[in-house]
Amino acid sequence: MKVFISGNIAPVGLKELEENNISVTQWKENQQITPEELIKACQDQDAFISVGPNKINAEFLKACNHLKVIALHSVGYDNVDVAAAKALNVPIGNTPGVLSGATADTAFLLMLAVSRKAFYSHKKIIKGEWKNYEPTPELGIEVTGKTLGIFGLGKIGLEMAKKCIGAYNMAVIYHNRSRNEEAEKAIGAKYVSFEELLAQSDVLSVHTALTPETKDKFTLEVFKQMKSNSIFINTARGGIHNEKDLIKALEEKIIWGAGLDVTNPEPMDKENPLLSMENVAVLPHIGSATEETRAAMAQIIVKNILAGLKGEKLPFEVK
Repeated sequence: MKVFISGNIAPVGLKELEENNISVTQWKENQQITPEELIKACQDQDAFISVGPNKINAEFLKACNHLKVIALHSVGYDNVDVAAAKALNVPIGNTPGVLSGATADTAFLLMLAVSRKAFYSHKKIIKGEWKNYEPTPELGIEVTGKTLGIFGLGKIGLEMAKKCIGAYNMAVIYHNRSRNEEAEKAIGAKYVSFEELLAQSDVLSVHTALTPETKDKFTLEVFKQMKSNSIFINTARGGIHNEKDLIKALEEKIIWGAGLDVTNPEPMDKENPLLSMENVAVLPHIGSATEETRAAMAQIIVKNILAGLKGEKLPFEVK
């Protein structure tokens, strides 16, 4: 059996594939594989491990409907035409659960970095602008005892909430399509309407999937409903916020600050004004980028691949 991988996965995954006598071909070019190149690369393969923002759309699936399984190197699957995959009987697997802690750590990091203007202050040192002590300029804000709002209280949002409660005794409110009663019991989170979430959150952290309903959810009109001293955090998908509107909301001081691990587009242009704002922190989509998490993701990928190649139900299948 042969599998094509459109990028790098943790060595433990490659080792397990080889131990199961699966021949591996990897894309090792220093740029994202094009849709045409991807279709060509998968023609003589039995399985495909998708690393990066590959579009697993109807065109790709029709051209590669011989694949026994496609395993995503992600929990998100907004780049997959799930209906088309089901119609062509091509099972899709993802990596849920294992990246919750690491991604929540990134959201927590961004919250603190924004609240203390850490990235901006660090850049001042690099520029040689660290001069004499001044007690009042460019002050940050504290988050102790403030209200954390979670948009999408699933596994990652729950981990973020636990960290904020434990470290800073923050109150937690959330908005989901449906209530998370387990989280309410576990951490005392309060379910509120979307409008209440905007109005009451001191820190609003996004942890929802990118869907037609959440795409461009956070526009200028939405930011205007938030507190003027609030912080917006997004570690989910860049398409959930309108980046031009976010820039305007920050420039006009409609909200206080923002922390992003995801942008739209990705990669972000180096001239993007968000990168020079003192109350903004941006990371290059490193939410799950720890050795432990990436190894766990690779092991789940292998489980999905092995099951698919045997014609068995995937242990972590996108439904």
